This record gives sequence, C-alpha cells and structure tokens, in this order.
Amino acid sequence: MTNRHVIDTTAQNHTLSDPRRLQILRRLMAQPATISQLGRIFGEHPAWIRHHLKKLEKAGLVQLESIRVTGGYVEKFYRAVAPAFVLQNVILPEETEGIPIILMGSHDLALELLAEIVHQTTGNIHLLPVPIGSLDGLIALRNGLTPLTGCHLLDTASGDYNAPFVRHLFPDQDIVLITLANREQGLILTAGNPFGIRSIKDLLRSGLTFINRNRGSGTRLWLDNQLRHEGISPQQINGYGQEVVSHTALAHAIQQGFADAGIGLRAAAVEANLYFIPLFSERYDLVIPQERVEYPEMVPIIDMVRSQAFHQKVTALVGYEDYHTGESLVLHA
Repeated sequence: MTNRHVIDTTAQNHTLSDPRRLQILRRLMAQPATISQLGRIFGEHPAWIRHHLKKLEKAGLVQLESIRVTGGYVEKFYRAVAPAFVLQNVILPEETEGIPIILMGSHDLALELLAEIVHQTTGNIHLLPVPIGSLDGLIALRNGLTPLTGCHLLDTASGDYNAPFVRHLFPDQDIVLITLANREQGLILTAGNPFGIRSIKDLLRSGLTFINRNRGSGTRLWLDNQLRHEGISPQQINGYGQEVVSHTALAHAIQQGFADAGIGLRAAAVEANLYFIPLFSERYDLVIPQERVEYPEMVPIIDMVRSQAFHQKVTALVGYEDYHTGESLVLHA
C-alpha cells in the first residue's frame, strides 16, 4: 500500500474541531457547492467561507470537483472527499434520515440512478456514492470503511474485469460480485472535434489540453496501460496531471472550455453535447462481502439491481447495456 492511502487523522481531527468547518463539510457531503452558494446558505461573507475551505482542503477533506462558466462567471464547485471513517462517523448530511449507506468506489451514472430509485422505493435507505476510484474503493472495503464498493478494473493478463483484483485483495474472505451494467468509454472531445482527434496518440498534438481522471480510478488505470502499450510518456500529454473525480465533472470541464479532451463515459459526453469516440466497453460490478449480502439494509439494494425497473433505467442511459445486470459471482476464500 502506498503512502497516499495513509490518513492524517490528527490534522483532520484538529480541522474538524471547529464546528463551522464541520457545518461546511456536512453541507458538501450532501452535494457539491460553490463559495457563493455556501455563503448564502450560512449567511457569511465569501471571504469567511474561503478561509475555512482552505483549511478543509489542506487537511484533505475537501477538493475542487468541477469548474463551470455561467453567464460569463467562473464557478468552482467543491465536494467532500473525507475518508470513509470520517464520513460515516462524523459528517453524514444533517438532513439524512433513515439508514445511510456510504459506497466508496468508482463513479458511475447507473449507480447514481440506483441510489435514487432505492430511496424512492424504500423511503429510508440512503445509498450515498462517494467517488474515490475503483482501486481505493476496494482498499476501503478491505479496511472495513465501506460496506460495499463499485469497480471496473481490467486485468490485462487475463482480460477479466474485477475478479482478479478482488481475489488478490480478499484472499481470506468470500466476496460476491454483482454486475451493475456494461458501459462504453472513450475519448470525450470538444463539440465538433476541432483537433481532429481519432486515437490516444492524437493526445500529443500541440495546443491540446487533456484532463484526467483521479489516480486509482479504473479509467485512469486503463489509460496508463494504453500509454505504456503505445510507448507514450504521461509527461508528453499536456494536462495529464489535471484530475477530476467523476465522468460528469470531466465532461463539464471540456464543455466549459477548460480542456479539449478526456476519457470517460459516452453517457456523460452525450449529456454535455460533446464529441465522443468509442474506445472500449467494460463491466461495472458491485463488490460485497458475502456475509453482508443478507443484511436487512443490503437486500433492497441487491433486489433493485435485479429488478426489471432498474434494467429499464440502465438501458435508458446512452452507452449502457443490461445484458449481465443483476448476475452474481461468488469468489470463495
């Protein structure tokens, strides 16, 4: 495990000892917001909000999610990215009632739909996806910081998704993989594709700015494998170090002109009216310890994944297929 997974809890506890910062963090856990929006919510001057946001950023509890241009103004949206333990025990949204279930893992649009429909159906189960990437999601699950996760990790040696990584990280546990959906990813480009991009190699073109997914995400790992295969150094790609935590944020960044290209879901590209070049299809699985499958709060989630209503939701997303949705695989220790 690398140092980037070590949590500086001392710094975070000190930061959160100020109730004002805790209030901001709780609000950002509910949904991303700008400094202006937070100022209106708390009745405070933007400079006051900015001061406390910087403290939260320094402690690793908040990060910039996306930048949007509205009416000629640049708006920066911030979100909570606190470790799962802090989220579950300290800063769950104040308005959340019932049973909150934090899912640390890969960002996915079908997963967001699942959370919405589960809440609508049960009335008391709040599935709260926190996008930290496939690999970090599995590590959080291994450490007992989240009850389930979602991932789409390709094992290049076997050509299989997710199972080889789960076997490696959970050799002593029975784990269930439940397919949420198959989905299409590719190059997301400025509308009209002004650079004439056709392949990964074209990301080296002069004047082009790339925007990347966060380290540990399945999309980032796929890209890094492709770059090695093509003999391309990441340093050759302008903007490789710019990161966003979701497909939606990546599409928004390109739509607003902060980048010219990125890799993400077809559904995110279509939603933002951007140009899309397909590169690969992949399987996205939910990963759950077998002992938790029959937990009362988990049963409605799994049942919903297997329902016809959810199948219809999945196929309504552009670039998504439901031909394996709801199928499960048990990996025994």
